[in-house]
Amino acid sequence: MLASPTPPGDPGAAKPLVLVVDDEYGPRESIAFALSTEFAVETAERAAEALAKLRAKAFALVVLDIRMPEMDGIRALEELRKIDPEVSVIMLTGYGTLSTAQQAMLAGANQYLRKPPDLPELMEAARKQTAATQLRRQQAKMNAAAHELNAALQREIEQKQPQIWQGRASVELVHDLNNPLTVVIGYAALLVEEARIVGAVDPDRGRRLLDYAGMVERAAEYCHHLSENWRRSSRQTAEFARLDLVAVARDVQQVVFFSSVAIQFSGLTQAAIQGSKFELMRVFQNVFKNALEAGADRIAVAVVRAGDRIELTIGDNGAGLDADGVARALKGGFSSKKNGTGLGLSICRHLLGSHGATMSFTSTLGQGSTVRMSFPAAD
Repeated sequence: MLASPTPPGDPGAAKPLVLVVDDEYGPRESIAFALSTEFAVETAERAAEALAKLRAKAFALVVLDIRMPEMDGIRALEELRKIDPEVSVIMLTGYGTLSTAQQAMLAGANQYLRKPPDLPELMEAARKQTAATQLRRQQAKMNAAAHELNAALQREIEQKQPQIWQGRASVELVHDLNNPLTVVIGYAALLVEEARIVGAVDPDRGRRLLDYAGMVERAAEYCHHLSENWRRSSRQTAEFARLDLVAVARDVQQVVFFSSVAIQFSGLTQAAIQGSKFELMRVFQNVFKNALEAGADRIAVAVVRAGDRIELTIGDNGAGLDADGVARALKGGFSSKKNGTGLGLSICRHLLGSHGATMSFTSTLGQGSTVRMSFPAAD
């Protein structure tokens, strides 16, 4: 390497690094000396030596002779481009022909000069090509940053896919639910009035109609809560109160699933926790619905006390999922059903988390699924 002074007036500036590759000592050192007035210069007498230096550090320019033993400049240029696609390369030859120049340019050279080069022409080419290298490196850095930003954005989209699905589903749900909900509430009030009229004549029938009317009102109340909850998009925290977890689960069985005999309860008949009734109704609705739509004809709900926790297990004998299906179902945005949104378990986990509860989901293809929930018991 030939030492060279720092240009006057710019004592701290780093000189662009140039590599001169030529098997002939005289031309190689002459070019290096001329360039050293403005550049930091290293030399190599063989292509293999030059490639090793390129692997070790980044050069701003390579001045490369075409005619060399062992590996000519065209072949060296092809290998060089595999190491550093941005560095500028000036090809030199004393046997220049048009076809040789074309070969050099096709192989990735940036400029072609005859050997020995005219020194002012060489200096001007070196200035131009080192600046071009710097520009390409900046562009490559910006491209890499853009690719990384895009990859980070893709990762964030994948991580937030459940929320995206939930937001889309919330808009659809509120739109679809509000109109029929108004009708249901109106007819529920009319049904109560008709039940009272019938009850004056036929008390038993009137009582049954009042029971049905009460069921419709409870269902309408639940639907109203769902609509409001999705409209707010969880901007407000649900109000918690002491409630009976078993009663909430049974209410869902009765109101939403018409007292389905497929849903069987065992264990505790009461279990006090702090929570939101309607939020927990959404949890049980999702779990029961998933099981029934998976073909289950038996859903076992078991409730036990374990220290300061209430453990509730829901097992079914539906179609079940494989290990990949379980992982994707927990992540959200995946559904085995044709028209499913894949939000069920994701919603459940979010709602349970707000109650200080945990949830686990296991499943075996062809054998069914089990959801386990653990709640802090109310004092």
